[in-house]
Amino acid sequence: MAKVLVSDPIDQAGIEILSQVAQVDVETKLPLEELVKIIPEYDALMLRSGTKVTKEVIEAGKSLKIIGRAGVGVDNIDVAAATRQGIVVVNSPEGNTIAAAEHALAMILSLSRQIPAANQSVKAGKWERKKFIGNEVYKKTLGVVGLGKIGAHVATVARAMGMKLIAYDPFVSNERAERLHCRLVDLDLLFQESDYITLHIPKTTETANLINAESLATMKPTVRIVNCARGGIIDESAIAEALKENKIGGAALDVYANEPLGESPLTELGPNTVLTPHLGASTEEAQVNVAVDVAEQIRDVLLGLPARSAVNIPGLNPDVMEKMRPYLSLAETLGNMVGQLAGGRIEQLTVRLQGELASQDSQPIVIGALKGLLSQALRERVNYVNASIEAEERGIRVIETKDASDSDYSGGSLYLEAEGSKGKHSVMGALLGDSEIRITNLDDFPINVPPAGYMLFTLHRDMPGIIGNIGSLLGSYNVNIASMQVGRKIVRGDAVMVLSLDDPLPEGILDEITKVSGITDAYTVKLS
Repeated sequence: MAKVLVSDPIDQAGIEILSQVAQVDVETKLPLEELVKIIPEYDALMLRSGTKVTKEVIEAGKSLKIIGRAGVGVDNIDVAAATRQGIVVVNSPEGNTIAAAEHALAMILSLSRQIPAANQSVKAGKWERKKFIGNEVYKKTLGVVGLGKIGAHVATVARAMGMKLIAYDPFVSNERAERLHCRLVDLDLLFQESDYITLHIPKTTETANLINAESLATMKPTVRIVNCARGGIIDESAIAEALKENKIGGAALDVYANEPLGESPLTELGPNTVLTPHLGASTEEAQVNVAVDVAEQIRDVLLGLPARSAVNIPGLNPDVMEKMRPYLSLAETLGNMVGQLAGGRIEQLTVRLQGELASQDSQPIVIGALKGLLSQALRERVNYVNASIEAEERGIRVIETKDASDSDYSGGSLYLEAEGSKGKHSVMGALLGDSEIRITNLDDFPINVPPAGYMLFTLHRDMPGIIGNIGSLLGSYNVNIASMQVGRKIVRGDAVMVLSLDDPLPEGILDEITKVSGITDAYTVKLS
């Protein structure tokens, strides 16, 4: 009989499901050395956020077939090490969707009707009806930042309450937004028009301190801001100052840059501020949902069935996975690149397998391309199971073709073309040797460069002085160039220049680059 180790507390409903197919041992708060010692005897490991599943643990788990995280994030699991060992890693990406959405809605209403302050007043023996005159949400404008599953549910319920909806999500199509009765706008306009703003986005380098002193200054003085997504999206000092000076109407926060919150100017504010201790997923139903979801996936894998929410590569045995991994890496890299070039709001992706690659099973490669395409928007939330679903929900059309006769590279090549908010762009790539990725074509210009963390592309006339001028401009900003290559079709015609950079480009420098004589366009890609 299979054996499952449960290393963090989970709901009993999950234990009962696992017990149908395995011996279940519940051992919580295990020291790392003890976990490494006992893990070889187990076929599956189920955990929450308390257990750290390191490379050492995974390599010791010689019998492990699956690791299940009863929750959304898998930051505490070395997914790469698990993949190398052929171990499926699963999570529950939708188990707390309703809980998080409802908490955001509760925060909106709590702010509007001053419920926490009124509750405290009555419990203190007071009866201050005139003091707690609230506001209705009916016919108010709700700005939803991020129209993923949680943001979409918030929008649906808010519309039922009579709110007007606008939204910012550069990775969602107009058709998807229209189905939710949301008007897509840019972020600046959302800040200006919203009576309420609710955040449903991951924290990235791009979204860190998205709400700051500058953006707060553009908002209505009555705006109320809700964050039940991730800490660090809001500059807490800036919003505390705005609340203190009554420059905005209120804020309700469930997540913080540092948790527990501890000493903070936020805790000194009055009834225009509602604070909760990261309760977004803390409902009895959500705890049951994630336990049941992950337990069912572990049960299925132990019975030889596929997992439905694997965060690595599901359904492939280790031998096949090892063979496909370089091509999947190529697909993800090219998908990430073409997604950034075409703009976040992608409408169509064309995937063409060329040469010898056309003989391979195309499905994992297409999914790998979609995973890369969506990675800028969804980060770790997109995986090989949900990439196709996420693309469909965003209205992305996928066209798949094969051409066994078209490739100059041994092993074949992969061509991707995306249509998005920045127009139509294409990239092509191939593998040199067993796993070395080369970008071989960009927008129909032949090149041969490896992917780099920071890349700059310019479209220009092939004329003397272009390279020197760009190099001098980057040098003036202390940006170091690692490599440079020009792709052209004819001498003195249109050309593309590809620069691999050691440093990210400072803000505003792209505008200066496009002003250089002969440059018609410039765009950057970040792959690190």
